[in-house]
Amino acid sequence: MLVRGRRNWLNLASNSKLTYGNGESSGIFTMHPHGFFTHKRLRLLSGLVMFVYITIHLLNHGLGIISLAAAESGLRLEMVFWRTPIMTLLLYGAVAIHFLLALWTLYTRCDWRLPWVEVLRLASGFSFPLLLINHAVTTRLGDTLFGIEPSYALIIANLLAAGKQGMQLALLAPGWLHGCLGLWVTLRRFRAMQSIKRLLAALVILVPLLAAAGFIHMTSEVLAIGPRPPTGSDTLLHKTVLASWDAILVNIYFGTVFGAFLFGRLHFLWGRLFRVLRHKLKKMLDGMSATAN
Repeated sequence: MLVRGRRNWLNLASNSKLTYGNGESSGIFTMHPHGFFTHKRLRLLSGLVMFVYITIHLLNHGLGIISLAAAESGLRLEMVFWRTPIMTLLLYGAVAIHFLLALWTLYTRCDWRLPWVEVLRLASGFSFPLLLINHAVTTRLGDTLFGIEPSYALIIANLLAAGKQGMQLALLAPGWLHGCLGLWVTLRRFRAMQSIKRLLAALVILVPLLAAAGFIHMTSEVLAIGPRPPTGSDTLLHKTVLASWDAILVNIYFGTVFGAFLFGRLHFLWGRLFRVLRHKLKKMLDGMSATAN
């Protein structure tokens, strides 16, 4: 029995191969980092970090169903977790990697005839950073530059003053939808995922609905508490500076996305033109050689 078990283990180890990009294979126990960190795995791992972040954020919004105070307590715990140096580096590193890989996809993709699921995933993915930029400027940058401690009461009051509470609700969904679709496209081949797909579909709908309900309930509490946020000269200056930073970063984002897509199209068209010219030149040279002979 022991000999048979040892033989089975050795067969498993010898058959556990990973194929690298250059076609070579290696045992799983001698995996090279370059073979593990492929574009697909980097996209999945960075996406998982972001998905955990937005899931925690949406669930914390859902605490607003209980009360504004419960959501504020959850937000403080969330900030303690994500603002540790390791988690900050992990989160922003994941965002940077995921965004760079998305730009690479825009640059290298030749065929844009995609299934509707892929179109929906890409559209939700590229719209989510608009909320992320606004959130980072309002919370992180506001705290760093002016010591504005993020809170639901302050954020909701500012959104109400600007009349943007509806946009905030509308922008909650894309990141969640993009993450859910990305995970499903990656994991749907597993039988376990197929067996619970109805439960997963229910969670896809339920979590953002709970977040929206919590946000609406917190909004009603903020309106009942009043008054509006202070409008002193310092507050107006802070808002102006943060709004300018938000506009600059949004313009940079749109410019980068458009630039990646444009240069990708130009690269594709130039490659096609070069191949056509090379084919015609070769045909012309062959004709001249045949005439000379």
